[in-house]
Amino acid sequence: MSIRQRLRRLLAPVTRTRAFRRIGPRALPVAERIAKRLTGGRLVVSGILVPSLVLHTVGAKSGQPRANELMFTPDGDGGAIIAGTSFARAQHPGWTSNLAAHPDAEVVVRGLRYPVRAARIPNAERDAAWARIEAQWPGYRAYERDSGRTVRLFRLTTDAVPSPFRERR
Repeated sequence: MSIRQRLRRLLAPVTRTRAFRRIGPRALPVAERIAKRLTGGRLVVSGILVPSLVLHTVGAKSGQPRANELMFTPDGDGGAIIAGTSFARAQHPGWTSNLAAHPDAEVVVRGLRYPVRAARIPNAERDAAWARIEAQWPGYRAYERDSGRTVRLFRLTTDAVPSPFRERR
């Protein structure tokens, strides 16, 4: 087991605590802005432990550009799975509505920008997608249960070769 995997197993339970869910939504964006400023956008804080990306969308209502730092899970076919957990809040995060309205988006992965196409993961595939996500970050589906809503899951695909979503070694 790698150091990264050991850290995930150690920290995953912490991210499911009430304290983290209260502090995380305020503290992580600040940490992301600081890291972005210091590294010129090359480092996503969550990327230290899990594969992460910056999703660039167009606002569903505003039409304005939006950017969100998100964890992703490689789907094994060159795509990525992203989950709109929003720290188990009752509302869906805005980026999920943006992707539903404008499925053509861009991501930045490890400092490089790629075009992507987003599609909602069908109900018949949700359990398999969650199993893949939880193999990467144990207990992550608890956010769905605790939020009281069905978390929106998306698959991102790209024509980029090689795929930016390939498994990390």
